[in-house]
Amino acid sequence: MADLAGRRLYLCTADRPDLVPFLSACIRGGVDIVQLRDKDLDARPLLARAAAAAEVCAEFGVPFILNDRPDLALACHADGVHVGQDDTPPEVARRILGPDAIIGFSTHAAAEWDAAGGSTADYLSVGPVTATPTKPGRPETGLDYVSYAARSEEGRPWFVTGGVTPDAVPALAAAGASRFVVVRYLTESVDPEGAARSLRAAVDAAVNAAGGRASR
Repeated sequence: MADLAGRRLYLCTADRPDLVPFLSACIRGGVDIVQLRDKDLDARPLLARAAAAAEVCAEFGVPFILNDRPDLALACHADGVHVGQDDTPPEVARRILGPDAIIGFSTHAAAEWDAAGGSTADYLSVGPVTATPTKPGRPETGLDYVSYAARSEEGRPWFVTGGVTPDAVPALAAAGASRFVVVRYLTESVDPEGAARSLRAAVDAAVNAAGGRASR
């Protein structure tokens, strides 16, 4: 938990032909936790790609999280799994993966945040702050939900999602966020290492300016 609390830049990516060099570049640029989220791959190809991602993350000492599939997370030796409101419950994922696994849980509204207080998840996600094509049909939460999470007495780390770019980070940090999930800013970049470096610099500057407050 203490190690997770110190991580600030969380990459969430689908599979891609250059997955291993892409992850390596992003991690060199400042990404310090990685999730593979691919809703299109069947179990066997997803397992193979997850194993490749887990290997490169292990080389850099960065936690690797698989989306939605605790069974495959166990099989590929992932560090944990991230589940959503309609996925395997965190308690079931915990039984599958054991006490040392990292369990993440998505929340999109105050009621879901409050309900997650009794879960076994190690961290929560908050958002998407702005609408994103990676989650079609999911309405944006806006900054008010970020502020709600920041004011909470919840003791777990949490990460804000949705539209994370260097330009967006200062407002998110001012609302109380200190950990950020990035998708398109890195996955669509022609220079992922440079983009990650720019985003990490913006995150560190904004969080330091805000005093690292609120986002435990």
